[in-house]
Amino acid sequence: MNLLVQTATDDGGFHAPSIDEFFPGALFFEGTPFEINRIMLVRFLAVAVLLIVFYLGTRRMKVVPGRFQSIIEMGLGLVRNNIAFDLLGEKDGKRFLPILTTIFFMVLFMNLTGIIPFLNIAGTSVIGVPLVLAAVAYIAFIYAGIRNNAGAFFKNALFPPGVPKFLYIIVTPIEFVSAFVLRPVTLTLRLLMNMVVGHLLLVLFFSATQFFLFTAGGWYTLFGVGTLAFGFVFTLFEILVAVLQAYVFTLLTAVYIQLAVAEEH
Repeated sequence: MNLLVQTATDDGGFHAPSIDEFFPGALFFEGTPFEINRIMLVRFLAVAVLLIVFYLGTRRMKVVPGRFQSIIEMGLGLVRNNIAFDLLGEKDGKRFLPILTTIFFMVLFMNLTGIIPFLNIAGTSVIGVPLVLAAVAYIAFIYAGIRNNAGAFFKNALFPPGVPKFLYIIVTPIEFVSAFVLRPVTLTLRLLMNMVVGHLLLVLFFSATQFFLFTAGGWYTLFGVGTLAFGFVFTLFEILVAVLQAYVFTLLTAVYIQLAVAEEH
């Protein structure tokens, strides 16, 4: 099980997990642009499961939905009503609903792989996926602003109304960095860091449990019971974090789009 790292070496000591866990060796096509490692396989699996779930949940839609269809509709309704329509209104909400729905469920399913046995690492815990999703959100933001009114979009973003003109020499560079540089960066890092920290904590608790129960022995077994309990609690917490981060990432994407088309509402 990949969650349990090597906790005891020849010196019999405990060794905590390191950042090296996020850079596993190649499994296929090593040394090529198509190199595939364990994290890439986890990502492929998450996408495959996502497609299968939605295919099975929507292929035979009924007026009176069953449990499975109800769960799918609940998730879709969350994105549609609580994010897209609530922030963007019905017109723009419908226009950007596909991209918001895709972002939400892609982040959610890749986050949840971090607590699934034998996978035990989130597909979003390495920068590639968070960066791509942040780039998609950023492009949607720019596209929405330009399509709505390019001149007003850049003017309002760089030259906020109500600011004395002589202050624009200070305000405009700050607004440029804030709106066009920091937004994709913060989207990427917020998701990435939460998944990295969550994984390291779970590995720490469960690898410590293995060490105390099977290597240290004696009274240290009691510590193993404690770390196992903390590992279980943090697993439940990671489920909450996985859902929350998917929601926050999608919500912020919608907020940025709303700022780009705000004059319409």
